[in-house]
Amino acid sequence: MTYLVKVTVINGSPRKQKGYSGFILKPFINGMKKAGGTINVYYPSEMKIKPCIGNLDCWESGNKECIINDGMQEMYSILKETDILALASPVYIPLPSKMQIFINRLCALLNPKTKFIKGRTRVSFRENVKISKILGLITGGWWEIENLDTVQTIFKEFANIASVEFIGAILRPHTWLLKENTQKNKEILDKIESLGKQVIKSGQMDKKDLDFVSQPLTTEPELRKMLNKMHS
Repeated sequence: MTYLVKVTVINGSPRKQKGYSGFILKPFINGMKKAGGTINVYYPSEMKIKPCIGNLDCWESGNKECIINDGMQEMYSILKETDILALASPVYIPLPSKMQIFINRLCALLNPKTKFIKGRTRVSFRENVKISKILGLITGGWWEIENLDTVQTIFKEFANIASVEFIGAILRPHTWLLKENTQKNKEILDKIESLGKQVIKSGQMDKKDLDFVSQPLTTEPELRKMLNKMHS
């Protein structure tokens, strides 16, 4: 029996499925599908969406809708019927521009009535929005996993603001080395598929499996040497 089945994946990479985020998403989505999930993938880089203009008409006018008539209107309808929202992105500074716009525009799905939880002001999704869980999938080119912290914080904080569970993030530093044909890389990709199955079957991701996926593929000095050679 599945826990939640309708997953909307937002791949924020401008390179879409050809980027490293798309590369990691492939086994993850395969796992969710094998477990019986209904998965749809969308790319902000393909969307005709404008930046939020910050007048908060969606909160203050009583119409409960964003006044900007663009491609986000279609996404609102899709997101309202979503059980789990999966946010995937490479690390830029800190996010690709269209991904940042997409996240900002999610404000219209929130009910402005506030509550105070554990010392923080929070709101929640509107009653017609089914999203109950959010997860992240974050890729980066540098060695240390801490380089992915800012993007994970953005995703997690949005889940907290909306008062839904953040079930964790698949974090993959120096993702480009994962394309090498090694036994370790195969095991990591298989584990990512397993995490996809877990999301559908239990609505969770095992912490030990997440740590396994994030393990270093080389030493920091060796990766730095490769990077500096590439950029010399």
